[in-house]
Amino acid sequence: MKTWIVMIIALLPSLAWAAGSSIPLDSANNDLSDKTSLQRGAKTFMNYCAGCHSTEYQRYERVATDLGIPPILMKEHLMFNPNAKIGDKMTNSIPPQYAAASFGAPAPDLTLVARVRGSDWLYTYLRSFYEDPTRPFGVNNTVFPSVGMPHVLEELQGVPRKVYETKLVDGEYIQEYIGIRSDGTGELNSDEYNDMVRDLVNFLSYSAEPMKLERERMGYWVMGFIVIFFVLTLFLKKEYWRDVH
Repeated sequence: MKTWIVMIIALLPSLAWAAGSSIPLDSANNDLSDKTSLQRGAKTFMNYCAGCHSTEYQRYERVATDLGIPPILMKEHLMFNPNAKIGDKMTNSIPPQYAAASFGAPAPDLTLVARVRGSDWLYTYLRSFYEDPTRPFGVNNTVFPSVGMPHVLEELQGVPRKVYETKLVDGEYIQEYIGIRSDGTGELNSDEYNDMVRDLVNFLSYSAEPMKLERERMGYWVMGFIVIFFVLTLFLKKEYWRDVH
């Protein structure tokens, strides 16, 4: 009995993680075959995320090859460390000690974040920041409350604010939360920002599993082989048992 209790207690963190966010998630509608989207996502990641976050399980050369980016363009536009080489891992440029002092903890590596969190979670999270003067960086997040990360895409989105609608319910006026909207000061409008976030999430989904499309293509060949082998096995079985019957 005690053994079962210990096992259940040990599994509680995993069960809580599996339960996921209580906030409804929007669909990212990723397309890993869209190389143009992946290229745009890589550009956004390197310009806005790579200063703090690394994807150190990826290499510049592999990303350039998979995404169809010529190595010379990769070096000129997506490699901001002058000492980095095309074959190096994609590490960030902020020292861990400085990151810990600034944000409370070093920024996590994002290579596998799409596999851990899911692309829909990432897509919703990056569109769920809102202005909150009580927080150290002046923003909070509905998907990740008390987030310790600044809204690095604010210059593109503008200042996001929670929007409420006044409704009369049972003779009383109440404020009902209806969503988050930008104040319009960003470089992108709402649709453009959503598309940009989708491209970024697409790139992170690729980073988490670069071989996914190749594995799926190989899976079709494997299934085809199994079907053909199964048919041949049936004919062989009939041939062996023909004299018995």
